[in-house]
Amino acid sequence: MAITRNISATYRGPGRVIRRLLELGQREDRALAYLMASCALIFIAQLPRLAREAHLTGQDLNMLMGATLMAWIFIAPLLLYVIAFVVRGIGRVLGGKGTAYGARLALFWALLASSPLILLHGLVAGFVGPGIELQIVGMIWFLAFMWFWIGGSIAQERAA
Repeated sequence: MAITRNISATYRGPGRVIRRLLELGQREDRALAYLMASCALIFIAQLPRLAREAHLTGQDLNMLMGATLMAWIFIAPLLLYVIAFVVRGIGRVLGGKGTAYGARLALFWALLASSPLILLHGLVAGFVGPGIELQIVGMIWFLAFMWFWIGGSIAQERAA
């Protein structure tokens, strides 16, 4: 199934999508591609906010973009691998039967599937700025991400 169809299916049932992705076999390159695509989309989503910040404060936009690029493309993937490792350990303690690959896939897929909301958050941050609107969109993204991640994690812990 196409990634866009899987993303829309995740909004209806994240567990089913993770089980379907796990049935494709353990491919670390696929999980890494999901992670890097997510991080790239999150970086892109930050650009309107960075442009607004640079305009309002007089900071150099290139410096802001460089720091954000470094954070999302190089540092965030390492931290996300650590988070997936810790969550898999918690799953093991709680009696889960999942795998480390499944834990990584659930986290990375949750980020990718919630990327449309991250892009919306970036647009609101850039065009509307700080305020209740940005907080509402951020909360919607956070709740969707957590639903995808928890639903996917539970599904992968039961799948193995």
